[in-house]
Amino acid sequence: MFASLLKSTSFATSSFSPRRRHHHHKKQALRIRHLSAAANDDDDDDFPNDNNEFDYDVVSVPRNPGIKSGKWNQNDVEIVKTAQKDANEKASGTSSLLAPSNDLTLLGLTENELKVFAERNGTQKFRGKQIKDFIYKHRVKSIMEMTQLPKDLRESWDGLGVTIGRNEVYAKKSAPDGTTKLLMKLDDNRIVETVGIPSNEYGKSRLTCCVSSQVGCPMRCEFCATGKGGFYRNLTAREIVDQVMAIEEEFGGRRVSNVVFMGMGEPMLNVPNVVKATELLNKEIGIGMRHISISTVGVFGALEKLASYEMQCVLAVSLHAPNQKIREEIIPSARAYSFDDILNDCVAYFNATGRRVTFEYTLLAGVNDQKEHAKELAQVLFKKNLASHVNLIPYNPVDDSDFKRPTKQAIDQFRRILEENNVPTSVRQTRGLEAAAACGQLRNMYQKEALVA
Repeated sequence: MFASLLKSTSFATSSFSPRRRHHHHKKQALRIRHLSAAANDDDDDDFPNDNNEFDYDVVSVPRNPGIKSGKWNQNDVEIVKTAQKDANEKASGTSSLLAPSNDLTLLGLTENELKVFAERNGTQKFRGKQIKDFIYKHRVKSIMEMTQLPKDLRESWDGLGVTIGRNEVYAKKSAPDGTTKLLMKLDDNRIVETVGIPSNEYGKSRLTCCVSSQVGCPMRCEFCATGKGGFYRNLTAREIVDQVMAIEEEFGGRRVSNVVFMGMGEPMLNVPNVVKATELLNKEIGIGMRHISISTVGVFGALEKLASYEMQCVLAVSLHAPNQKIREEIIPSARAYSFDDILNDCVAYFNATGRRVTFEYTLLAGVNDQKEHAKELAQVLFKKNLASHVNLIPYNPVDDSDFKRPTKQAIDQFRRILEENNVPTSVRQTRGLEAAAACGQLRNMYQKEALVA
């Protein structure tokens, strides 16, 4: 069973070593807007044209053999294990610091790593800070733009294939409310999505970036557009940070104030790269840790590992159900990581970090949005004595889905019941439906068919 294969500790039934404790408890026609610079670029043919033609080889990602709808099975277990192995291999890729190589990219390296790179590759250590500023502050896209570095050094690195490592924006789509989704084309021609969501709440302007952590996702949640596609690979820290930089550039240099790991993929299957990306976003891009949210549907051992980094980011657990039966129906992996186990792990996470847990709860009409479901959820959270917050998310329709969006009355009733039971609750504002902003939807619109086995 998945549990026995992946659960290497007694994490689900015991608490972490506490560090501190707190007592507060559609299809529609998709018209692609090219980058302004592309109009005069020789590589114009790389972009989809205005009559919706595009390179199917780029967006049609091979689906992992064995990924099928239905109950969680051994094939799913093996794919999850493969994803975890892939994450560790990608995170260990900094060995390329020892010498320039044809695939060396500088984006994704910390200031200290850039200093090591500089010292080992023909220049003084202090150049590392200059390189960092060029990459993360000035946003240069080529080695030759680093004009503070000696020209002969830049030419040498450029000739050896050292690059900044920025990815191409393959296509974009915007909604009237300003929400903008970008499709990012990676070095291996795979596509991931990132979304910029501007808002003005309580007189404060914000720009939230929703980032992807994997190409696809192996968790197969029934209501998720990405989950219908399968899994290809994890993203590196560079590929994650690049999404935030691309959104800032798309919004005219406006600073991203909040980052949420709620795009394509399961972040907790890619822990080392997600953690490094989070640290880069904090230290090099300047986004506060408490303005970064990491979302997970639940992977055994992952919350314990995340807690060990002692980061002050927000943990958002995709619960989506008040009990095991319903959760297993919409989240196949819940068969391996039970409802009760994940709640116990959330209690342990809070005890170890002092950070309350946010529960994401997607409301699906007639499935988990009834008043009895709200009452049951409130009772469960009360019983666990868990400092938490529930974020209700009215379902974003996905093509060919069996699920429907709940009525406003059902949403209001659910929220009211939780609040009456002293459960802090918010309802996520629907943004960017016109931009197909639910994760996986825009990319799916570019595919002949979902990732075919």
